[in-house]
Amino acid sequence: MEARVGVRAPPRGRAWAGLEKPHGAYCVRVLPVSLTAERLPPRRLVLGADPWRTADPALRPAKLRASCSAKSAGEQSDYLFCAIRRLRYDTHAAGTGKVHYSADEALVLQQKAQDVLPYLDGRCVYLVGMMGSGKTTVGKILAEVLGYSFFDSDKLVEKAVGISSVAEIFQLHSEAFFRDNESEVLRDLSSMHRLVVATGGGAVIRPINWSYMKKGLTVWLDVPLDALARRIAAVGTASRPLLHQESGDPYAKAYAKLTSLFEQRMDSYANADARVSLEHIALKQGHNDVTILTPSAIAIEALLKMESFHTEKTMVRN
Repeated sequence: MEARVGVRAPPRGRAWAGLEKPHGAYCVRVLPVSLTAERLPPRRLVLGADPWRTADPALRPAKLRASCSAKSAGEQSDYLFCAIRRLRYDTHAAGTGKVHYSADEALVLQQKAQDVLPYLDGRCVYLVGMMGSGKTTVGKILAEVLGYSFFDSDKLVEKAVGISSVAEIFQLHSEAFFRDNESEVLRDLSSMHRLVVATGGGAVIRPINWSYMKKGLTVWLDVPLDALARRIAAVGTASRPLLHQESGDPYAKAYAKLTSLFEQRMDSYANADARVSLEHIALKQGHNDVTILTPSAIAIEALLKMESFHTEKTMVRN
């Protein structure tokens, strides 16, 4: 199954299955999913078009379409509109890597998503966690099975300020400049519905950001620092401005900085509504190696934790 992603969210409860590519859509392949054990005939999923480029008036709304927007265009920030309008889902933003599910994983994902949707009632899901914890990859899986749209807050900041990377923003301006724009993005996203948002690793340090994210449901992807350091060292630190200053062994440098950052942020991460511990998932699978966990297994655990949070909240309320 080939999925196509644009700016527009799918209608509540279903995807744009069987529809042809709208004029002006800019799309890329993401997350091919085998939903059953048998081989399905190939078909295209078009999750949206560029509403500013299409000739169809129905696809050129004055506000973000469908379940993404709960308020009128006048209540939405022109700043975020411009950012999303200019957002192009390139390889880094939307991902062209294939994520393969087993039939069992696909079935569990679909079942748990259906269990969680009534609890969410259209509210956004915000993924928080350290850099390299898999928020983008897991977020795309969750968005697909929930019928939500996916956004990466870092990419929205980059497009909003017209600079191609977070590292360059830090270099040309400052971390404070980036954090200010990050808060604006989260503020505007918080007025919308049916989004999965992968936040930057440091988004949790500002209390104002929590006031925005708590309008939805927050999920912390808790990954051991050793695994994070190995992952980051393998791909390099050039895109990680908080790790790229020091010289030396990539793993040792990454581990030392990650440890320092985590000590500063761990209490903030603990504010999340649900915690997904990769160590816990690995133990349930009968091993202790978090590096072999599949993104779909992590997404399943996230759905389970989201359901548990709402169940416990309901019990306390009653």
